[in-house]
Amino acid sequence: MSLADERSPFLQHGAQQPVRWMPFGEAAFQRAAREDKPILLDIGAVWCHWCHVMDRESYEDHDTAALINELFVPVKVDRDERPDVDARYQRAVQTLVGQGGWPLTAFLTPDGDVFYGGTYFPPVDGYGRPSFRRVLGEVARIWKEERPRALDAVRGIQERLTSYAQAEVQPGAVDRQMLSSTVEEFASHFDFRYGGFGRAPKFPNAGGFNFLLDQDLERHQDWNRRMVLETLRAMARGGVYDQIGGGFHR
Repeated sequence: MSLADERSPFLQHGAQQPVRWMPFGEAAFQRAAREDKPILLDIGAVWCHWCHVMDRESYEDHDTAALINELFVPVKVDRDERPDVDARYQRAVQTLVGQGGWPLTAFLTPDGDVFYGGTYFPPVDGYGRPSFRRVLGEVARIWKEERPRALDAVRGIQERLTSYAQAEVQPGAVDRQMLSSTVEEFASHFDFRYGGFGRAPKFPNAGGFNFLLDQDLERHQDWNRRMVLETLRAMARGGVYDQIGGGFHR
């Protein structure tokens, strides 16, 4: 099966790439089990800028595509067509590396369980991230030579997902220490030079902004408000701000 018959523009574009993509489904998992290969799962959408960047830099590169076709069963998913698949694997990758988003790049066992993943990987080492080819080679090596290590990662992710699910349904009051710890966590990841939280590529965190503004109103701690304002000012100077119509788009 290929992507040639898919209706999604994102998947149709994938069908034109040298990577031999398969749609998400039982056929892909059966092939992975039969060939004893891990699955490379790429989840994205037509509106995703970094998905197009990774397509151009890696998936449309013939040498990288040859490496993928040799070592993996590649599967491409349109996030808008399958939000259920996206939600499942976003949660697993976030549990593993602390960050999700698009493109979502996940490496799965033939049973469909994540053992490594991330988002955008550059074609060469940079942005504090290893090159995609280096990631492909190391993941394939671990699957072939250190299989127990990959399966241990699967078990660890599943245990954490189970504990998170249990914690989310447990009743309890939100205390002041919990709020303070959350503010401290935001502050520890704040970029004082460029605004935002964490390293590039960054995404606007509307929920985090609201939380910090609420804490500023309640506790009158100016640095809570400063983190929000410096981030919004940096966004207003950058490319996510619509210079003609106003507002922010990502």
